[in-house]
Amino acid sequence: MNSPQGITTGVRTSCPPRRSRRRFWLCAALAGLLLLLALAGLDMRVLEPRWFRVRTIPVPGQPIACRIVHITDWHYHGKGDDAYAARVVAAINQLKPDLVCFTGDLIEEADQAEPALAWIRQIQCPVYGVPGNHEDWSKAGMTPFRAAFAATGGAWLEDEKVELPRFRLEITGFKHPGAVFTPPRTQPAAVALLHFPRTADTLSAAGRHYTLLLSGHSHGGQVRLPFYGALITPYETGPYDRGRFDTPAGPLYVNPGLGTWFVPWRFLCRPEITVFELKTE
Repeated sequence: MNSPQGITTGVRTSCPPRRSRRRFWLCAALAGLLLLLALAGLDMRVLEPRWFRVRTIPVPGQPIACRIVHITDWHYHGKGDDAYAARVVAAINQLKPDLVCFTGDLIEEADQAEPALAWIRQIQCPVYGVPGNHEDWSKAGMTPFRAAFAATGGAWLEDEKVELPRFRLEITGFKHPGAVFTPPRTQPAAVALLHFPRTADTLSAAGRHYTLLLSGHSHGGQVRLPFYGALITPYETGPYDRGRFDTPAGPLYVNPGLGTWFVPWRFLCRPEITVFELKTE
C-alpha cells in the first residue's frame, strides 16, 4: 500500500533538548576551570618556587664598567634547599660578575646561618651584603656574616660604606629602614643596598642621590594576579613591590628574591638573579 502523497516514512530524528546542551557546556566550562586551577596550583607550589630566572638590566651612561649581580631574600631553610642553592651559586659564577650585592634575609633561624653562609663562600667574586629583618629576628648575631662575606673579598655592611677605586664606585649598606646613616658621596658612581624598599624615601628626604639603589624584602608579593599585581606585600614596602622605580634618590630596583616566606608559593612571580651592567658611554 502506497503512503499518502507528501508523507515520508522512516526513523524520525530530533535535536538534543536545550537543557542538555546547556548542561554539556556548563560541565565543560567547570572542567576547564578545574584544570586551570590544578595547573595554577602545580605552578604555584611545585614549579615557580625554584624556577629562577636571570634578568640583565643595563644601566647606561655611567662612568664605570662593572657587572653587578643582585640577589636577595634567599630564606635558606636547611639541607632540603641544598640542591637549589647549588644551582643558584653555579648560575652566579657562570655570569662572572665583578661583584655580588645581597640585600638581606639569607636565613630565618640561627642554626641555618653556617650552612647558608657556606654557600655564600662558594661565590667566586666579592659579595657585599646587608642584613634583613630575619637576620635580626633569628638572633644569629652578625659576626658569622661578617666573616663569611669578608672571605669572598667583600663585606657585610651595617650602616657602613666601602669604596672600590678600581671601579670608581662606592657601596653603602643600610641596616635600618630609617637610613640615618647617609654619608656624602666620594666616588663618581654609588650603589645603595637596602633591605626595605621604603628606605629610598628616607634617602630622598635626606637629599642623597645614588647611581643605583638595590632592595628586596617584598618578594614581589610572591603571588600576583594578572592586571592586579601583588595580593599582599610586607611592611616597609610601600609602592615599591617589584621591578624598577624612579625615585628622587635614584633608580630603585626591587628584586623579587630567591626564596619564599610563610607559604612556599609563587605565582606569576619567579625567583630572580638580576644582572646590572654599568657601562661607560
